[in-house]
Amino acid sequence: MRPSSAARSGMPERPKQKGIIQYSMSPFRQRAFAGALHGYIFNGYKRIAANLPYCILPIAIGYGVYSWGKSHYEYLNSKAGHLATMGHGEGDH
Repeated sequence: MRPSSAARSGMPERPKQKGIIQYSMSPFRQRAFAGALHGYIFNGYKRIAANLPYCILPIAIGYGVYSWGKSHYEYLNSKAGHLATMGHGEGDH
């Protein structure tokens, strides 16, 4: 879009620059995602397989802590847990 004459009023005319070459490509010729899915299937699998050992250990530790905490919580809220944690010599509650 060319600027209107009102927008160009008062601005000095610049000479056309020489030696500057501008290349462009039609947007219909560009293929931005050409081969993206094919590249992800193979390279993505390779990346996931390479990082899997670093992910499994923290997930296993987290699951172990979670399952231990859940079972310990259930034990503490059971009758046996109440009796085991009740202080000696305080009497019945």
